[in-house]
Formats: sequence, structure tokens, C-alpha cells
Amino acid sequence: MATSTPASVPGPVPSAKRLGSLSVSPLSLGGNVFGWTADESASFAVLDAFTAAGGNFIDTADAYSFFVPGNKGGESEKIIGDWHTVRGNRSDLVIATKVGALPERKGLSAANIKAAVDDSLARLRTDYIDLYYTHYDDESVEVSEIISALDELVKAGKIREIGASNISPERLQESLDFSTREGLAKYVAVQPHYNLVSRDTYEGPLRDVAARYGLGAMPYYGLASGFLTGKYRPGTNVDSARSGKAAEHLATERGRRVLAALDQVAERHEADQATVALAWLAAQPTITAPIASARTVAQLPALMALGGLRLTDEDIAQLTNASE
Repeated sequence: MATSTPASVPGPVPSAKRLGSLSVSPLSLGGNVFGWTADESASFAVLDAFTAAGGNFIDTADAYSFFVPGNKGGESEKIIGDWHTVRGNRSDLVIATKVGALPERKGLSAANIKAAVDDSLARLRTDYIDLYYTHYDDESVEVSEIISALDELVKAGKIREIGASNISPERLQESLDFSTREGLAKYVAVQPHYNLVSRDTYEGPLRDVAARYGLGAMPYYGLASGFLTGKYRPGTNVDSARSGKAAEHLATERGRRVLAALDQVAERHEADQATVALAWLAAQPTITAPIASARTVAQLPALMALGGLRLTDEDIAQLTNASE
């Protein structure tokens, strides 16, 4: 097990944001790479550097990363659990994980949710999960069953707050209405696919529901699988497990427009393109903390700089127009 001295990343200490009863950093560190493109030692180093720079909000899922040959799922949760146990800093962290996508714990039946949360608690080596998301909505299960099961876990002290990822506006509205009517735990968070080159899923009815109920949004793929870091250019080859997906945006006019705008705004602020892309997200309605992952400590400063970058109205308009 990795036990090296924590590394540090220079940069501004981010100010906290409220999410239900939780206080979270304005960047959520994506744990999808832990146990995939970052082994235990590299993951420990990234987690050390993230917390040393003022971050506290870590996002993972029980399904990370069953899709990697040789993995069965739960690898990311286990690394995070082992790390905070060694560091002794569990009370300083806000850990979010998810249920419903791991093949052996598929779906959102009450029985599955209750079994899956115990599995996650064991891997995370903790008595409670700060934020528990339904990973993908399961429309074969009534929202009453899902919310009631989650409410039981809140009352049992196993989870503190609940959220929904990959859910339709209709099902989100139905879930919130049920929680209100029955006086049960209510979603405080949504996790949509949302970034400068993928705006259609969230902007519109889903965001309207989130805004109406005061939900905080934690967009995933905040950097479009790395495309919005600016390292993907015509004729370049990037050594990344996600390079194929990121490079697809280069083939679109929208992607090229966004890159050009990112370059210009980044130059004005003497900032990294990744920082600018995350700052644009952070400036959008309902956004609490974009999610971005780092497989090395060297990738982290551009992400953490989000806490110190304030885009002007002109910057935001330029990026928004480029991404239409």
C-alpha cells in the first residue's frame, strides 16, 4: 500500500460552497481514474495534492472501474478508502459515490440500493457516505421505492445527502414531488453530462427543475474527456485512454470554435485552457462544483486554479457564443 509523504500543489485555497448540509470545494475531484489510468501510488499522490491545495470533494462510484480488463468494480472506492485511512483525514472530506451501474449491483430496487451501500461503505472504509447518487435512473422501479430506500439509509446514518445522476427532468420532478409530499429525504444534487461542447443534455428542462428546487449541479466530463485542456490539436497524438473520445470534437466546427475561444480567453488571463473551461462551467446557473479528474499531480494545478479565476462577462459571452 502506498504510504509516501503527501505531495502539495501550489495555488489558491478554494472557498467552500454549500450543498445541502455539506460544505464542498468548488472543484470535485473525479475518482474514475483511480485503479484505472492511475495506480494506487499515483492516486494517493493526486489525492494528497488535491487536499493540500484546499480540495475536499471527491467523486467516485461503485462501478469504477469494472470496464477495465482485470478489474471487477470498486477499485476506485477501495483506493480512496485506503488513502483516507492512512492519512487519518476522513472527517475533512466530502465523499460522493453512486449506485446502480455495477453489473453485480445493477438497478435501483430497494434491496439492491441497501446491499450496494453496505458494499461501498466497506470498500471506502467509512461509516457514512456524504453524498450518494443514483448513477443511472432505473425507470423499471417507481420513484417511491427509490426515494424510500434512500430515506431509510439517511435515517440510519449511512448517507448524509442524496443526488441523482443521468436522470430525466420528468423523473427528477416526480422524485422531488414525492419527497416533498411524504416528508422524506430529497435530492440536493444532480450530476449531468455538461461542458462547453456538450450543453444540450443539461440546459433546458433538467436545469430548470434543478433551479426551481435549489439543487446543486456537479457536471461530469467537465473537460470533455480532456479535449477542453487544449492539448488536442490537429496532427497531435495524446497518450491517454480517453484520447479517442476527446479527439472526436476536433472533427466538429463547434469543437474548433470552442478551442479558438478558449485560447483567446486563456491568453487574456494567463491561465490554462482547462482552468478557463471549468470556470465557464462554474459561472453557469445551478453549478456548484464541476468534476474533473487527474491521473498525475502535474495535471492538478490547472484544475485547482478554478478557485482563483473569475471570468468577465465578456469572457463568458465569447465562450458561450463559440459553443452554440
